[in-house]
Amino acid sequence: MTAFAAPERFLDCVHCGLCHSACPTYLVLGTEADSPRGRIHLMQALAAGTLPLDAESVRHLDLCLGCRGCETACPSGVQYGALIEAARPWVEAHHRRPLAVRLRRRAALAVLPYPRRLRVVLAPLRLLERLGLLDRARRAAGRLPARLRYLAALVPASLARARLPARTPAAGPRRAAVQLLAGCVMPELFGATAANTVRVLARSGCDVEVPRGQVCCGALSLHGGDRRTALRLARANVDALAGSPDAPLVVNAAGCGAMLREYGALLAGEPAYAERARALAARVRDVTEVLAALGPAPPRARPARPLRVAYHDPCHLAHAQGVRDAPRRVLAAIPGVTLVAMADEDLCCGSAGHYNVMHPEMARRLAARKVAAIRASGADVVATANAGCALQLEAGLRADGATTPVRHVVDLLAEAYGDAP
Repeated sequence: MTAFAAPERFLDCVHCGLCHSACPTYLVLGTEADSPRGRIHLMQALAAGTLPLDAESVRHLDLCLGCRGCETACPSGVQYGALIEAARPWVEAHHRRPLAVRLRRRAALAVLPYPRRLRVVLAPLRLLERLGLLDRARRAAGRLPARLRYLAALVPASLARARLPARTPAAGPRRAAVQLLAGCVMPELFGATAANTVRVLARSGCDVEVPRGQVCCGALSLHGGDRRTALRLARANVDALAGSPDAPLVVNAAGCGAMLREYGALLAGEPAYAERARALAARVRDVTEVLAALGPAPPRARPARPLRVAYHDPCHLAHAQGVRDAPRRVLAAIPGVTLVAMADEDLCCGSAGHYNVMHPEMARRLAARKVAAIRASGADVVATANAGCALQLEAGLRADGATTPVRHVVDLLAEAYGDAP
């Protein structure tokens, strides 16, 4: 078998173990093979051919969330994310998984990145919602075993879609022109947050363009080991988003932002796309970065009562993109909001793209850890800057019987404006 990485790529890791405290799976399981250091040693042995690619070695790699918290903790600058992303397609090409696992993985990657397919899958749930039966179905799910109960809790509170207009003018004086990545899952599963993103940007003086022809960023496919599809989607986005080369490309989902910022490296070997991909990657900004830089328009009224807000750092925003301060600055600008500290604010919640569907037991344990931290913080509301994290935290809180609401930063801002749907 051809190795997936050159031997020298593993030598940056000095095996100091400082990554252990930043690794969610190590904190839960306490096993060396489920730590970044252990996985690097495992990948090094697989690449060298000294360890068989069997179900056990694949299990340890699969359990990695790809959160890249280890990169923040690493004093040697090991690019762990690049190593695990190189290993995953190689594993898919050379290892045959059990049939049930193959079907589940293929179903997730065949549906989630494609809005029309996702819409078909969600149609029965939307029908239940229109008939007023979705809440009854949720209550019935409370009698299921813990694993299935957790999966049922991942259904969002509202299944309303968002139909984003191609252009939305600034409300008031124009301060900037931006492009918005609509994404694949966001308008279908998190329609309110997608719509609120446009509203908040427009209120803050932005002309917002949502270019047609854009597709899924490719992160789900790449993390699932399907590099060929990830490349195809990346090329389509470079073509679709090239029309405004000077406008910031705004993203409201952390995993998408991290993926887009890596387009330059992903398409570096393709002469027709390499330069344009690097230019696109340089334009990527999280929505909270844009709002913090502009200063969001001041809300009209304070909330009915002061709010203590705990902020959860999405992994691919904090660790992959280095964006930590901007969301907190936006939250602090909302009248009546007080930010409160929460333990392990930047530890992965267990969402990680479609990880919580593929590995629900580990995701459930990570969500329970987060719920304990939320309860200890005394927060009235939990804020985050990634809808997938919001959904995971909501599921964990619901399973624990807690009623603490979870909001995307732009949702809280839209609610303060009185614009939220």
